Amino acid sequence: MTRYEYGGDEFIFVELSESMDMETNFKAIAITQKLREENIPGILDICPSNASYLIRLDPDLVSHKELIAKLKHFEETVNLDDLEVSSRIVDVPILFDDPWTHETLMRFRERHQDPNSTDLEYAARINNFESKEAFIKAMTDAPYLVTMIGFVPGLPWCYQLVPQDEQIEVPKYVRPRTFTPERAFGFGGAFSVIYPVQGAGGYQLFGIAAAPIFEKEQRNYDFKNEITYPKQGDLFRFRSITMDEYESIRKEVEAGTFRYQMKEFSFKPKEVLEDPKKFADDVLRRLYT
Repeated sequence: MTRYEYGGDEFIFVELSESMDMETNFKAIAITQKLREENIPGILDICPSNASYLIRLDPDLVSHKELIAKLKHFEETVNLDDLEVSSRIVDVPILFDDPWTHETLMRFRERHQDPNSTDLEYAARINNFESKEAFIKAMTDAPYLVTMIGFVPGLPWCYQLVPQDEQIEVPKYVRPRTFTPERAFGFGGAFSVIYPVQGAGGYQLFGIAAAPIFEKEQRNYDFKNEITYPKQGDLFRFRSITMDEYESIRKEVEAGTFRYQMKEFSFKPKEVLEDPKKFADDVLRRLYT
């Protein structure tokens, strides 16, 4: 049952489902895309998320009641078969089991479910992998859909395109850390993230991204128009790299010469929902050929 709520005078919050699945996420994308196309006077901002969306409005130009009626109509009439998602397939290099996130997670073991193991070891064990290497392979074999941007500017929430019974899931820390390194690669629930900047956090820490996803100075090509890189609908392939490749990429970033390996791509949700493995294989083929 969809929940519509007022958020003071300027906001409407719509929760399509209490739990996130791919179809619900695509429905949120379809409704908010339709709302943008309508160009209704008084809509100030539209923020879709995993299973919900938030709208900021000017109540002097559009009433809550009028807008909610419009949103309910969209929910009833939107057809996912008509939705086409404009996307990018992106190679995202990750140094797993790196020294920086390792130092951080060891500093906060008293806040973790298993103080006697690392986050990688713990996550591999509870997901029934025989080793952390096998666990890393499973995380990098299939690409992820960026389902929303949030928490801090530019942070991508990424959901792996595998059948539901193959989804990796891990709990967040018992108590959040007060420190997380910039570009840390984390996992919480069924979602992977990259922390754009240094700060607090509660996701399990598995590695660190070599390239930024947030660049205030806008030195590198991918940040010429925006200070953040990820966009909802992107397809990220997290690729395991060595320390040598990590250091090489960091030199390119510092010199302002780094560019993500990326291919423009568009797709229909039914391609993902009907056969996620076939879709994932096609994504990887397109990226690396």
